[in-house]
Amino acid sequence: MIYGTGLDVVELGRIKNIIHEKPKLIKRILTEKEYQLFSQLSAKRQIEFLGGRFACKEAFAKAWGTGIGKISLQEIEVLPNSAGAPVVTASPFTEGAVFVSITHTDELALAQIVLET
Repeated sequence: MIYGTGLDVVELGRIKNIIHEKPKLIKRILTEKEYQLFSQLSAKRQIEFLGGRFACKEAFAKAWGTGIGKISLQEIEVLPNSAGAPVVTASPFTEGAVFVSITHTDELALAQIVLET
């Protein structure tokens, strides 16, 4: 049974500005494991990665029904599986499965989360 769904869209221009003008925010958005992956990427891919992860965390909060603020961005972790697909590896949702999809264009990052009990 579906517990909740969430969708979020992030403008990559805003993410680029965060990286260049407010780099301390990166570690507020990403967990340590996510940050390790982020650090190994090219500048273009860093923008896409950070935008995608932020969108995932916002989408998760919507699916969980709380919005960001009731949960920390650090409570949600999205890492690639062995095939490279994104997987929610940590979250406050323990009642079932979490499904995630991330996509991006040159200007946007989008993420969808489905929580299933």
